[in-house]
Amino acid sequence: MTRAAAIAAGALLLLLLGIPIASLILRVPAASLAARMSEPAIQEALRLSLVTTLASTLIIVLLGTPVAYVLATRSFPGKRVVETVIDLPMVLPPTVAGLALLLAFGRAGFVGRALGIELPFTTLAVILAQVFMSAPFFIAPARAGFSGVDRRLVDAAATLRASEGYTFARVVLPLTLPSLTAGAAMACARALGEFGATITFAGNLPGVTQTMPLAVYVAFQSDLEAAIVLSVLLMILSFGLLLGLRAATGRMGSASSLVSPIAR
Repeated sequence: MTRAAAIAAGALLLLLLGIPIASLILRVPAASLAARMSEPAIQEALRLSLVTTLASTLIIVLLGTPVAYVLATRSFPGKRVVETVIDLPMVLPPTVAGLALLLAFGRAGFVGRALGIELPFTTLAVILAQVFMSAPFFIAPARAGFSGVDRRLVDAAATLRASEGYTFARVVLPLTLPSLTAGAAMACARALGEFGATITFAGNLPGVTQTMPLAVYVAFQSDLEAAIVLSVLLMILSFGLLLGLRAATGRMGSASSLVSPIAR
């Protein structure tokens, strides 16, 4: 591919991505954005989105880190099936995922009937839907990070009689931190924008399950300006999250690269 063709393709792609984003941002004056931000409905949707997204991201990191480590460092029967099940939500239509959650955790669902719990149409259902849809976005880069750790460093720690837990905490985890941070940010961004599984499983109840993506959907039908304001807020949050991710992983990558020469 010639340089001119590469530049032309890159410029066209940037236009395809940039024009819709610019059109949305330029539609809302800064004064109007600040004024609409004071509305209770928008503040409630923003608060609920932030709370559920942080909660789901924390759950994903706590549960996903050991899973990613095992998948990266162990071989066992059925491993490919487990990996496929974990990755499935990335390609599964969100409404199908929401229906599956409803049939599993609903009042008449498998888990709901067995344990006598009712999760649908609650804030906990929002968190569960976000975890279900976002977990693969953390586990995939985390697994790649664990797989990329130099085995000589782990073997060196073993020769010094370090336990597996100590080696994980002091050697493996620092080297994998950029990948874990990247995965957590991607999972957080995915959870923040989750719509289909949430509305199917948790419903669209203001103050209870109506996150910002759902509020955009409702506002679009009756208040276009409010829908645009919510969309811009989501875009700003996602942009800031991804930008911060790149800055953080760059700094951590430079710091962790100093560990390997020391242990050689």
